[in-house]
Amino acid sequence: MGRILALDYGRKRTGVAVTDPLQLIAGGLETVPTHGLEGFLADYLAKNEVDVLVVGMPRQADGTPSESYAYIRPFVARMQKKYPGLKIEWVDERYTSVLAQRAMIDGGVKKSDRQNKALVDKVSATIILQSYLEQRDIERNRTK
Repeated sequence: MGRILALDYGRKRTGVAVTDPLQLIAGGLETVPTHGLEGFLADYLAKNEVDVLVVGMPRQADGTPSESYAYIRPFVARMQKKYPGLKIEWVDERYTSVLAQRAMIDGGVKKSDRQNKALVDKVSATIILQSYLEQRDIERNRTK
């Protein structure tokens, strides 16, 4: 069983989170400059078995895709072409930055560290991944 990798894709930086090999626990992995993301993923996928790539779907409050979707869609299309056997899933990422800030406050992270955008991106990717895992578990339990 491979891991599940999640991305909080941004124009400057992308937060990356990953599960353990049993796909039970989501954890922040890295924040990567977006211009180097494809190289990072190529290296990671060559060294690790990954079953699913989860990508945060940017939406506006009304549920329609936000303007940043136009930047993410071509990236996802390239990944689908380059890795045809890799399952790619979209997860609604609305409010993940707010949730990341709240999680860091609740976790006792200092204010100066909470202003570190790379840390916020990594925590946001972790929240996206956790959301995916929870939804997957709900769907599995529904079919039992």
